[in-house]
Amino acid sequence: MKLSIVSTLYRSAGTINEFCRRSIAAAEQITDDIEIVLVNDGSPDDSLERALALHTADPRIVVVDLARNFGHHKAMMTGLAHARGDLIFLIDCDLEEEPELLSQFYATQRHENCEVVYGVQETRRGGTIERITGGLFFSVVEALSDHKLPRNLVTARLMRRDYVRALVKHRDREFLIAHLWDIAGFKQVPLRVKKLSLSPTTYSLHRRLEMGIKYVTTTSTKLLYYFLYAGILVAGFSTVTIGYFLIRYLISGIAVDGWTSLIVSVWFFGGLTTLILGVLGIYIANILSETKRRPYTIVRQVHRKDRHHVRAPEVSALDFCREAKIL
Repeated sequence: MKLSIVSTLYRSAGTINEFCRRSIAAAEQITDDIEIVLVNDGSPDDSLERALALHTADPRIVVVDLARNFGHHKAMMTGLAHARGDLIFLIDCDLEEEPELLSQFYATQRHENCEVVYGVQETRRGGTIERITGGLFFSVVEALSDHKLPRNLVTARLMRRDYVRALVKHRDREFLIAHLWDIAGFKQVPLRVKKLSLSPTTYSLHRRLEMGIKYVTTTSTKLLYYFLYAGILVAGFSTVTIGYFLIRYLISGIAVDGWTSLIVSVWFFGGLTTLILGVLGIYIANILSETKRRPYTIVRQVHRKDRHHVRAPEVSALDFCREAKIL
């Protein structure tokens, strides 16, 4: 049995050495056939140089160097596409998720006989206000989405080869990886873990809002139906109101006047129209992104024991899988 540990590098110079040391120690308790796949996601520090030094010292460490920063989620998908293990352990290298969790994940997977064991935080990090606003955010997103957004997930998850093979078949250009994890299916079992708080979260309110909008507009049609129902409701209300004032005028001769009612109506319908056009614009922008069929990521070079060469820039995550003969 081969075990792959996959992680991404972005400003990871301070933790990469300890991460690899602890990961190898944890993996060797399970099997001697190990590889660690590190994906350099355009890190601006010397994470790549440190990773290459580790690769030189231990050929079990594989370094996938991306041409630029493509984002955490796409970098993880690229790393999974390069992993060759029968079991793949995905985890961040910032040490907030401890590599020693691997043994717990492995024991749970064997006991439950499942394809995936994924980590869920025992308690959500942050203060009271952050937890309340976070819960409100999830509630609103779930109300607008076709799919329930899993809460309090951590990156750490242990997966079997057949699940990873199905996961990397997804060709979405705009996605949240938690959604792909969920819709890939198979038997998935949660495991409560403790996530350390070694650094401030990078998910600001603005970034969370951006992720929520992206999630809803790339996975949901419910919002469009809400606008349809709102349009029907407003049109129906307007028809009844017009009929009322028309009948009143015919019966009593009382006409409708007033600048205030007019300008309020103009502002209301103008704002509603702008909102609807903005949402439709986001949907259209996502369609444009998907139809371009650009690759997930562009790999500058793969540093592996048995091959050390430059990848063609057009190669996508799915192409990686085909070349590795895992699809």
